[in-house]
Amino acid sequence: MTGDTMTADEQLQPAGHGLLERGVMRPVEQRMVAALYVEPKGCYVDVPGVDPWDEARDARKYAGPHPVVAHPPCQRWGRFWHGSTRKPHQYKLGDDGGCFEAAFKALKRYGGVLEHPAHSKAFEAFCILKPQQGAGWQFDREHGVWVCYVEQGHYGHASRKATWLIACGMQRRELPELNWTKGEQRLPAWMVERYGYEKARRIGVVAMIGGKDKTAKRNATPEPFRDLLLSIARRAH
Repeated sequence: MTGDTMTADEQLQPAGHGLLERGVMRPVEQRMVAALYVEPKGCYVDVPGVDPWDEARDARKYAGPHPVVAHPPCQRWGRFWHGSTRKPHQYKLGDDGGCFEAAFKALKRYGGVLEHPAHSKAFEAFCILKPQQGAGWQFDREHGVWVCYVEQGHYGHASRKATWLIACGMQRRELPELNWTKGEQRLPAWMVERYGYEKARRIGVVAMIGGKDKTAKRNATPEPFRDLLLSIARRAH
């Protein structure tokens, strides 16, 4: 990819589809992207133009040369970083084996985009600008990266799933305009009736997903959001 801004049609193309060369209408080779810290059977696997790095490959060892879409583990950086409320402080804040640090270094070296839950404590730990909701892309001068707040619910997730993104390797005009709005609360009537609004809101829709694959479903990246992240990473230069 060059540094030219993608058209709206190009932004919306599925991950595995190359752009069409104007005039001759033949596919143009898609730029390779390394997807770091992904599930071995997740949405990045078997996607053309994507090199997936799951736990077995150890994404901390990634040494380029492609831009990245990074999903470093968030368990030790989130609201319940300490573990279960029944066993407080069984874990140490930020004890992720160096995954976030390695992902952030790879992002700044090779370009791309990094995704973490909104209000991740990793941003404070690494002195990264905390994006403001509804403010679009904001520039972190210290690190030379762009940050933003976006909700994955606008891109196919079952819940709002507030998210912070860090993008590196592109200018502001090359970054897409996302849906910056706050999504509506998605609480089914039975949840509100059973738990009351406040408790149902705290529990959240995704937390009520059951079954043997419940964790994977809760953490999964929706394909439309995956495609958006890949399109951002391919703009890096």
